[in-house]
Amino acid sequence: MKLSREVKTAILVISGILFLIFGFNYLKGKNLLDSSDTFYTEFDYNALTTASPVTIKGNSVGKINKITYVTETGKTLVSFTVDKELKFSKNSKMRLYPMGLLDGNGLAIIPATDNEFAKSGDKLESEVEPGLIKDLTDNFSGLSDGLDGTLKSADTLLVNLNNLVQDDSNAGLKHAIKELNLTLSSFKNLSGSFNNLIAKNQDSLTQVISNFNAVSKNLAVLSEDLKDVEFSKTVANLDNTLQNVNSLLEGLDKGEGSMGKLLKDEKLYHNLEVASGQLSELLQDFKLNPKRYIHVSVFGGKNKNSYEKPVDERE
Repeated sequence: MKLSREVKTAILVISGILFLIFGFNYLKGKNLLDSSDTFYTEFDYNALTTASPVTIKGNSVGKINKITYVTETGKTLVSFTVDKELKFSKNSKMRLYPMGLLDGNGLAIIPATDNEFAKSGDKLESEVEPGLIKDLTDNFSGLSDGLDGTLKSADTLLVNLNNLVQDDSNAGLKHAIKELNLTLSSFKNLSGSFNNLIAKNQDSLTQVISNFNAVSKNLAVLSEDLKDVEFSKTVANLDNTLQNVNSLLEGLDKGEGSMGKLLKDEKLYHNLEVASGQLSELLQDFKLNPKRYIHVSVFGGKNKNSYEKPVDERE
């Protein structure tokens, strides 16, 4: 269905009026879409914040919208909202109570037993939980006394501190500050000397650092190479070799084999000694009488020379 121009204009005008009414009430702090009722109460002292809850029988049912100090009455006006579905008597009281040491205070609805239900905008009677009244009055009325005591204590502390600063003895703060200044001066001179030492030996320090870097790189390469070495296999081979050497030494000690017999057989040693002596005599005789061993005769003659043992066998 196609709407005429007049209908469209009427819809636009009505929408504008509704938007104007909604915006006007929103600027006044009243949300037309909010399904909650607004109520008011007042106290002699303010111990609430906008974050304080509104409860009934321990259940949170609303929130505080605004806290205003009324100069004409000298009281604190509290505006709060609760859900529209909650019905309670307009003779109910709003009790200010402490929630805990760190939780602050809350606002509780103490419902009355009648059927005169409260309407949005009503101002309800208030009360303060016993014990909280004394804390509030002590906090506000005794503020000046506490401040006066604090100022007196601060003045006494400043006087004592002044006397301590003016003390010229070794135990005084003035002497301690003087010693501290001397220490700082010495440290400053030491740091200057250290800076000069670094500046003079900068090239040497650079070279030392470069050498250290090179050594660290070589150690890194060596560590990588050592990771590839099979130490367990090498140790096993070395152990087998040592076992073979031990077996060989045990055989030599027992006189087994040629080397063992040379080390342990005394008869073999004696025979070798005799053979060595005879060989020495043979070489000596060959040296003195070579014709006895090498004989060349054209006519077949015989060598009539006989063996003569020298007086000195070393000749």
